[in-house]
This record gives sequence, structure tokens and C-alpha cells, in this order.
Amino acid sequence: MDLTLITPHYGKLGFADVDSILSIEERVYAHPWTRGNFTDSFSSGYEAYGFRNAEQDLFAYFVVMPILDELHLLNFAVDLPYQGQGYAKLLMDKLFTCTLENAHASILLEVRRSNVRAISVYEGAGFTAIGVRKGYYPAHDNQREDAIVMRRMC
Repeated sequence: MDLTLITPHYGKLGFADVDSILSIEERVYAHPWTRGNFTDSFSSGYEAYGFRNAEQDLFAYFVVMPILDELHLLNFAVDLPYQGQGYAKLLMDKLFTCTLENAHASILLEVRRSNVRAISVYEGAGFTAIGVRKGYYPAHDNQREDAIVMRRMC
């Protein structure tokens, strides 16, 4: 799909968007966040932003938690039909704008070691691996999966 055909609308998300967010979350992740994870994030003052298509359907989003001079990227997703078309990069650009506008020095994130596609997106956006959190994520059959901790200085 040609990116010039769809100009996404970018905006802040909140409680009213949880159903749409969950719909995407459950399609793209084997271990999705729950409704409670998102409502707790909004209740705690964390920020979420996303892209909507021409019909105003949400198709990509991120959730961030500000910590002093750093943003912690908690969740980042692009719905399946929109993947591989450059929207992750566009959304990442919006994240960087948000970071700069709020004078954050860096962005920190964790990503599943097995999520090579996301790691590639993050590396392409200037993130570097700075550590590993052993057994950070739930995995299949009551197992745990390591997280790679990545940071991008702004």
C-alpha cells in the first residue's frame, strides 16, 4: 500500500479508546495487555497517542510513562493490515517529537528477545541494547522470556 494514499490522523488517546486499543493488542501480541493494564495506565497519567485512518478507526498507538527526564515506552503496536508499510516509523517519529517537546533526554523500552521484527524497528530508529531483564515477560507453558532493554538518547 502506498503511504501517500492514507494520511493518518494523529492524536492523543484515552479511556474512550480502550476497546479499539484492545482489539489491536489482541491481534498483534501473543501475550497482550489487558483492559486493566490500559485503564491503570490512563488512571496513572501515562500518555497514549495513535494513528487513525480516514474512517477514524485506530490502527496504531503507543503508551509512554514519563520518569523525570526520560520516557519509558510501555507499549507500541501497529495493526496487522498496516504493518510493513512504514507506519511504525511514522509513529516512532511522533514519539520522538513528543520526547523533544517535553525535554526528555532519552527513551527507554523493553522488548521480547524473540520479537526480532520490533527489535529491527527500534534499532532502525536509533535505539541500542543496554541490558537484559531475565524472565521479564510471560511466555507459553508457564515459561518466562527475557527482555532486551533498549535506549535512545534524544
